[in-house]
Amino acid sequence: MNNPDAPRKRPWPDYRAVWRWHFYAGLFSIPILVVLSISGTIYLFKPQIESWLDKPYDQLPSGAASLPISKQIEATLAAIPGARFHSFELPASSTAATRVIVIRQGERIRCYVDPADGKLLDQKVEEDRFIAIIRRLHGELFLGNRGSYLVELTACWTLVLIFTGLYLWWPRKWTGLGGVLFPRLTGGQKIFWRDIHSVSGIWISGFAIVLILSGLPWSTFWGNYFRNVRHWTGTAVARQDWQISRSRTEKEPGKSAQLDLTAADCVFAAATPLDLPPPVIISPPRGNSTEWKVQSMTQNRPYRADLTIDGASGELTSRQDFVDRHVIDQVVGVGIALHEGQLFGWPNQLLGVVTTSGLILLSASGVILWWRRRDRGVLGAPAVGAAPRFSLGLIVIVAGLAVYLPLFGASLLAVYLAERFVLRRSPGVRSWLGLSNPQSPEVAAV
Repeated sequence: MNNPDAPRKRPWPDYRAVWRWHFYAGLFSIPILVVLSISGTIYLFKPQIESWLDKPYDQLPSGAASLPISKQIEATLAAIPGARFHSFELPASSTAATRVIVIRQGERIRCYVDPADGKLLDQKVEEDRFIAIIRRLHGELFLGNRGSYLVELTACWTLVLIFTGLYLWWPRKWTGLGGVLFPRLTGGQKIFWRDIHSVSGIWISGFAIVLILSGLPWSTFWGNYFRNVRHWTGTAVARQDWQISRSRTEKEPGKSAQLDLTAADCVFAAATPLDLPPPVIISPPRGNSTEWKVQSMTQNRPYRADLTIDGASGELTSRQDFVDRHVIDQVVGVGIALHEGQLFGWPNQLLGVVTTSGLILLSASGVILWWRRRDRGVLGAPAVGAAPRFSLGLIVIVAGLAVYLPLFGASLLAVYLAERFVLRRSPGVRSWLGLSNPQSPEVAAV
């Protein structure tokens, strides 16, 4: 028979323990998450922004005959002493300036050249362009590899934030859809902000998870980890279609054996009719080769293509389209295009804006909820309940996340050791962080 006086067994996982995880994940993630959401929103509109910034160079007078591309390259090199030719971009229209890329003192410089007379209209260091600055902010917080680690840690703990938030959101007593699928607007400030936080979270959580996972291949630590796993499993390719980290300096191009720039005219004539999605970058051969590299670098990666064209004959010697890539590269490529808002046009951009705006709203409402409920003199973290309980399921989940996201595993271990052996030793710190056990073992869930 059941003993009514026996202590009621608490459900697993413990609500208060999950709430603490949610709180501390948010405490770490929110500041950087807001920066990533704002910078990511701007980067979603890269094509429109670059088109607007380059508008003066894309509306040149039409009608005049263009110089051969080789002459335009020679004029560019003459205008920039000490520069070496790196590549050029096929003009997007008959009124667009030719983009010639050169390297000078380790910096890649984009040169805008009037095709009619070879005049240098403007030059910009690639890393100083607006979108490049936004990308550095979004990918590494202007801190190099250390910033990339912080961004990756934020991504990992944002996943924890989302998963714990979904558990806290899950309705335990159905009393209607208010507060579950839509916010209640007439229940007072507390209920309003709580509903805004939880309901907006449930609507964007799936999109946010996809956004986070699709961005991991760029990160320094996870990107290298992923590349090593591919080597170990025999799925690596000679060249990935995405960069793991971006160097601030550019290696000087190797000296090709008597590079004949007139071959660029032949390659230009052969590449133009192929109608590849822009931007199309054409690079000279290396060493003794005569094969020029032609790459469609469109952000909608399923439409990308890599070609080689013989500079002497104009013959197409090789072509690799997206469908020819390894299936892993195809999956990552689709994910990156989705992440950048370029997979299915403006609806993709709109979906990205809704997701990033939702993350900002979640962050703001979370801060408001914390500020309203915290007591003076303490951090406001949910108090520790009874001794933590573990299960095989929890251990498997955490271990799986730690293997898939090594930085998460390392940070989790660091947090555990710090709380266990450092923070609990100081009564003041222990009280401020809410690490002291409550007097009553039964704590009402909020």
